[in-house]
Amino acid sequence: MEKILDGKALAKKIRENLKNEVLELNRKNIFPKLAVIMIGNDASSAIYVKNKSKVAEEIGIKYEEHLLAENTKMDELLNLINELNNSKDIHGILVQSPIPNGLDINEAIKAISPTKDVDGFHPINVGKLALNQDCFVSCTPYGIIKLLEEYNISVEGKHAVVVGRSNIVGKPMMLALLNKNATVTVCHSKTKNLPEITKQADILICAIGKSKFITKEMVKTNAVVIDVGINRGEDGKVTGDVDFEGVYEKASYITPVPGGIGPMTIAMLMNNVVKATKSM
Repeated sequence: MEKILDGKALAKKIRENLKNEVLELNRKNIFPKLAVIMIGNDASSAIYVKNKSKVAEEIGIKYEEHLLAENTKMDELLNLINELNNSKDIHGILVQSPIPNGLDINEAIKAISPTKDVDGFHPINVGKLALNQDCFVSCTPYGIIKLLEEYNISVEGKHAVVVGRSNIVGKPMMLALLNKNATVTVCHSKTKNLPEITKQADILICAIGKSKFITKEMVKTNAVVIDVGINRGEDGKVTGDVDFEGVYEKASYITPVPGGIGPMTIAMLMNNVVKATKSM
């Protein structure tokens, strides 16, 4: 049986569908447009932003980049967000993190109009997710849910363990799983006896940012293992948070790194841009 959850293949399928939706909108003289704000010159951020622009172009989503200097002041950033909020031809806004010290990412996110918050980080969208209402869902958890659905992996009644409690992945992942009737445990750096908990997981989602942190001893036989981590080793190789070779033998399904959750995250961002365009 094929165990690999192929995020790359599903993301391609989603992009194809979005391309058709964008063509439909174009016929009505509607042109979806995403504005990305990047502050400073973080090398990884530059790569992410480039990937996003490439995918947007492929789908037919217009793309506007705002590159701000490292020493940008908070009020300058908020003024730019306000301009983009008021711009009729911008449908989605995102601030690429991390941002330089001295700037408040939470203030920036809060300033984005909830109807243009395609990252799904605004308190209103997070609150709606908690209440299981229609909203923009954070792109990585949304991508994980879509991937599980594609492979007909039901989460209802299953014990899902999420390792990591970030606002970007861990917390919204917990809410998305609860909304699908999973029983959810969230673990983090202060959790005691972590292996005992991860071994109970029917579905194990790891987003902790430590290379090969989850080993086969920590995984139940036939668990579904989702690896959100992207870590670059000293040899330049990209590894996940899961020791893929070791865990592969025990898992019923597993995502590879790269080619698992990364492409899904960008695909769901574009999905959110199209959704935002349609609801404006």
